Amino acid sequence: MDRPIRVVIAKPGLDGHDRGAKIIARSLRDAGMEVIYTGLHQTPEQIAATVVQEDADAVGLSILSGAHMTLVPRVLDLLRSEGAGDVVVMVGGTIPRDDIEPLREMGVGAVYTPGAPVGEMVEFIERSVPGARAGA
Repeated sequence: MDRPIRVVIAKPGLDGHDRGAKIIARSLRDAGMEVIYTGLHQTPEQIAATVVQEDADAVGLSILSGAHMTLVPRVLDLLRSEGAGDVVVMVGGTIPRDDIEPLREMGVGAVYTPGAPVGEMVEFIERSVPGARAGA
């Protein structure tokens, strides 16, 4: 890969708190990734369109509202229908332990709860994007 890893960070739904998403976006950027932050109140359709338009390698969905079991499957379905089913999907936020495995079974590559080390996210993305290095 002759370009930096490209990651979209998105806040789907009505959740209005984005401090954590901004911290993750900045941390991934500092690790050498190209980060596109979509801002608050994004629909699954807007997120999938951004991922496709930006030719992203990964997307991180930050959800604090409790709507992850509705929003995440919709984003995954849209990515697949747009031919972007190979994009690495991560979910972060207030995700109950009982929902982590069902999210993974849907196709989510990693789930992060509050306090997760950013270094783990960087390593996960680098491992999951074929031929990639953050500072490429």
